Amino acid sequence: MNLPNKITVVRMVMIPFFIAALLIDFPYHEPIAAALFIIASLTDSLDGYLARSRNLVTDFGKFMDPLADKLLVCSALICFVQLGSVPAWMVIIIIAREFAITGLRSLAAADGIIIAASKWGKAKTISQMIAIILILFNNWPFSLLSIPMADIMMVVATLLTLYSGIDYLILNKKVFRSM
Repeated sequence: MNLPNKITVVRMVMIPFFIAALLIDFPYHEPIAAALFIIASLTDSLDGYLARSRNLVTDFGKFMDPLADKLLVCSALICFVQLGSVPAWMVIIIIAREFAITGLRSLAAADGIIIAASKWGKAKTISQMIAIILILFNNWPFSLLSIPMADIMMVVATLLTLYSGIDYLILNKKVFRSM
């Protein structure tokens, strides 16, 4: 297993620790959860950079890297619903889009078509991670100015999630024609 794939696996292993730090009340659990999420989020950029720059792109990485991202983001959002930090309808939209696009990619792969990440898909992921980090930090530093930036970013993330999902479906309608 190459280094980028090991980093992806480490990100996946971090998820249960992040969830435990977020949901179990112990001293400093919130900053620990935030630190784990930020580190896990940064490993996404690191493994992708290493894979591309060192020509270490593998089928394992193509499959597991986006899965690790989805698991990390969805885990955080589901925990936020439990904690009352995010409305369930936003999380349902985000998770539904992830299932739909993963299904689309699976259908396409069965026909030998690779659906690469789009700029909207990348923007969606970045906006989701920023929103989650703001929520983890209780909207700091924007809370000092009474600006609900975490809420604003969750709306942006939800809208980008919807838009990127629709964009993927429209750009890849040929997958449905082959069924």
